[in-house]
Amino acid sequence: MERLWAPWRVQYIKGEHPKGCIFCVKSKQDKDEENLVLFRDKLNLVIMNLYPYNPGHLMVAPYRHLGRLEDLTTDERNEHYALVSKAVSILREVSQTDNFNIGMNLGRVAGAGIEDHVHTHIVPRWNGDNNFMPVIAETRVISESMQDIYNRLKVKF
Repeated sequence: MERLWAPWRVQYIKGEHPKGCIFCVKSKQDKDEENLVLFRDKLNLVIMNLYPYNPGHLMVAPYRHLGRLEDLTTDERNEHYALVSKAVSILREVSQTDNFNIGMNLGRVAGAGIEDHVHTHIVPRWNGDNNFMPVIAETRVISESMQDIYNRLKVKF
């Protein structure tokens, strides 16, 4: 039997999980490093995904709790996409990523894990980053600790 070691995950597994929307809860707390919040702007924040598809998987979310894209104000939407663009530039520099998957899942039927709060995923991609593990073992290998990734990205925001 093959073993994959990810010792940093035990903190999440054994830790308490907040009730409610993670974007609302974490945006109101003053624990950015612990919550993996990389950047706060006037109307939106940039946060690392706790369950990343790839190292450096980020999300941009407005502070307001909105489930529908069309309910964003013009200012919220403009800042949101400016932060998506900024995150791409920083990830490109820090991670030397080849390309990105960027997208939204609007609603449960569309695959949203957090269906009542609009957010955009930014997933760095490298040539050859997919292998047999997700298909055969339903396991994704993340090769760098979340804290190390956070530290490298935080200084650029």
